[in-house]
Amino acid sequence: MTLASLESLLNEAGDIVELLRNQQTGPNAYPGVPAEYSNWRSEQRAWAETCVLFNQSYHMVDLEVSGPDAFAMLNHLGVNSFKGFVPDRAKQFVPVTPDGYVIGDVILFYLEENRFNLVGRAPTIEWVEYHAQTGQWDVTVVRDERTAVRPDPENRKSYRFQLQGPNAMKTLERAMGQTPPDLKFFHMTTLAIAGCTVRALRHGMAGQPGYELFGPWADGETVRQALIAAGRDFGLALVGGRTYASNTLESGWIPSPLPAIYTGDALKPYREWLSANSYEAKASIGGSYVPERVEGYYLTPWDLGYGPFVKFDHDFIGRAALERMAGQPHRRKVTLALDTEDVLRVISSALQKGDRAKYMDFPSAVYAMHPYDAVLADGATVGMSTWIGYSANEGKMLTLAMLDADRAAPGTQVTLLWGEPDGGTRKPTVEPHVQTEIRATVSPVPYSEVARDIYADSWRTRQSV
Repeated sequence: MTLASLESLLNEAGDIVELLRNQQTGPNAYPGVPAEYSNWRSEQRAWAETCVLFNQSYHMVDLEVSGPDAFAMLNHLGVNSFKGFVPDRAKQFVPVTPDGYVIGDVILFYLEENRFNLVGRAPTIEWVEYHAQTGQWDVTVVRDERTAVRPDPENRKSYRFQLQGPNAMKTLERAMGQTPPDLKFFHMTTLAIAGCTVRALRHGMAGQPGYELFGPWADGETVRQALIAAGRDFGLALVGGRTYASNTLESGWIPSPLPAIYTGDALKPYREWLSANSYEAKASIGGSYVPERVEGYYLTPWDLGYGPFVKFDHDFIGRAALERMAGQPHRRKVTLALDTEDVLRVISSALQKGDRAKYMDFPSAVYAMHPYDAVLADGATVGMSTWIGYSANEGKMLTLAMLDADRAAPGTQVTLLWGEPDGGTRKPTVEPHVQTEIRATVSPVPYSEVARDIYADSWRTRQSV
C-alpha cells in the first residue's frame, strides 16, 4: 500500500518516537562539492586564519514568495517583528506551531517590494508553502528544490556562496576591483564581479566577517572562479562538504530542531498536506535522549537562543502560547567542551575487542538528521545536546546544548551520555555499541572568542532569561 501523507504514515507507525529513531536516513548530505578540497583540518583553520569560500548552492531549499500579501503572510507566520523591515535587508525567520514550538528557521531575504526569498532547511519552507496554498493570501510561491532530491541537479535557479574569514574583505576587494561597501549586519547591496551582477548580504557564519553572495545559476561558475583567483594571495581555501557541517560548532547556531508538527489536532490538516516522502516523513533522530512521547523533542524559541526574536507587536501563529511561556523558566543554549581524556577513551574503545562506545567521527560526529543526546548532572537529565563535532581551531570536541538555567553557568560540570540505549537503533549509521558518559564543561556560546566579539549584539549572544 502506498501511503499518501505524513499523517497516514504516522497512523500506520503508531509509535512516532520509534519511527523517527529508526528511520534509515543518515545525517544531512552536502552534495555538489567534494568531501574535502584539501583536508578538513586545514579547511577549518582557514576560516579563522585566512578566509574560506563555502559553496552553498546545492544543499538548501530556496522559496520565492511574491505578491501583494507576501509581507503580511510572512509577518503572520513568524515570531519576528517586521517593523522597520525594508528591501535590501534580511533576518533569521522563525515560525512556531499554535502551541509555540519551533518548526525551523531560515534566512529571509527582502529582495524588493512584494518579493522575498527564504533559504534553508525544508520544514520552514513547507510551512510557508502550505499557508500560501491554503490561506486567503494573494501570493505566489516558487520552490527551488535542493540538489539531493531533484531530478535536474544542475538546473537550480540561483548559486549561493559564503566568503568568510579575516581576509574575506581583501579577497572581495580584489574580485570587485574596488573597496567593498561597509554594510551593517544582515543588510544587502548589489555588487559587480567578473562582469556579473551579484547580490550580497553582510553575514557571518563561521564567526568571522564576510558576505553571502548570490545570483543567477548561469553566473555561478564565473563568479566562483573570480573569487578563487582573487583569494590566491590571501590564503583562500575552498571548504568541502565534510568540513561544512562543523562550522556551526564555533559560531553557535543549532541547525537541527525537529519540526514540532507530528502531533496535535490543529496540525492534522498540515500533516495530511505533507507527503509521505517529505522531509518530515524521512527525518531521523539519533542519540541517547529518548522521551516517552515525541513532544519531548519539541523546542521553544528560548531553547534555541531565539528569545530576543519573539516580539508581541503583531499577530502570528503561536502568539498566545508564547505569551504564556514568556515568563516561565527557559533552558539556555550553551557550548559543552568535552573532556579530552574521556573523548580519547571513547575513541580508543574502537581499537580493542569487546564492548565499544559509539564511533565518534571527525570533524562532525552527527549521525542522524536530528541528534539529541542527554546531558546529565548528579544522575538526572538537565538538558540535551543537539550537535557535536571537533574544532581544529579550538583543539576540542564540542557540542551545542540546551540546559536548565541553573546548570547553564560557564564552568559548570556536566556529563554527555554518548551512544544509544540497548545497543543502538536500526539506523544504518549506528553500529552495536554501549553507552558511556563523557565529562563536559559548560562554556559560552559562541565558543569562539572572535565569534562572541563579532556577534556581540545579535541573537547568538543575547539570550533572554
